[in-house]
Amino acid sequence: MDDYLRAILLGIVQAVTEFLPISSSGHLILAPEILGEEASSLTFDVGLHVGTLFAVLGYFWRDWIRIGTATVHDARSEGGAVRRWSVDARLGLLLALGTVPAALVGFFFEGWIEDTARHPLIVATMLIVVGLYIGVADRWGAQIGRLADMTPGRAFLVGCVQAAALIPGVSRSGGTMATMRAMGFDRPSAARFSFLLSAPIIAGAGTLQIVEAISGDEVVAWGPLLVGALTAAIVGALVIKVFMGFIARATLAVFVWYRIALGLAVIAAVATGAL
Repeated sequence: MDDYLRAILLGIVQAVTEFLPISSSGHLILAPEILGEEASSLTFDVGLHVGTLFAVLGYFWRDWIRIGTATVHDARSEGGAVRRWSVDARLGLLLALGTVPAALVGFFFEGWIEDTARHPLIVATMLIVVGLYIGVADRWGAQIGRLADMTPGRAFLVGCVQAAALIPGVSRSGGTMATMRAMGFDRPSAARFSFLLSAPIIAGAGTLQIVEAISGDEVVAWGPLLVGALTAAIVGALVIKVFMGFIARATLAVFVWYRIALGLAVIAAVATGAL
């Protein structure tokens, strides 16, 4: 397949599955089978991470400006008296705190996870189990919490769930949103915090891969990389916009059923030797 067409297709798949609670890794694990082994090359990994990062930064640009401006201002004026900081400034600290677990797990265990947890049966199991968790949390979780109610303990717990999403099939957005729903946050607040929390991790992963690309032996096809990144950025921003509107008036049930169906399909494919 032409590298540019492959980049566009992977960019679409990554953008849709990264921001919907259905697991991007669980879908992209099939990419080498469908699009050829080059689908998992460093070229496409870098492009997809850069694209989804720009989608989050672009869609929530007003939030990032408010958070950054408030954090710098309150740090200068109030110092360490965090209780006197504004809501936006505290949100900046909470996002930083929530990033710590995934950063640590990724740094120390990403290689081990890549080597041991990418089996299709593990993906299928996580799709089903976490799908049921999302369904239960969304069905019985209250809708009284807003981002102003976020605490350090809650942010750290959500960050731990984000770290667990390094296991293929878990879904970073699905796990973090479900955990916030279980805590009583409404769906729009859960989605907003989840998407904002993803930016530092996506940026870190993308930076490491860019360094690897520049210093490694693999020849990076910069043209397809840029096409894949642009596709992921545009489609990702559209997916976020549609999803934010969707969850303002609907539940996550459709994604739960989709995850269960996909998990069962993967199990069937493994059992029949198709995967």
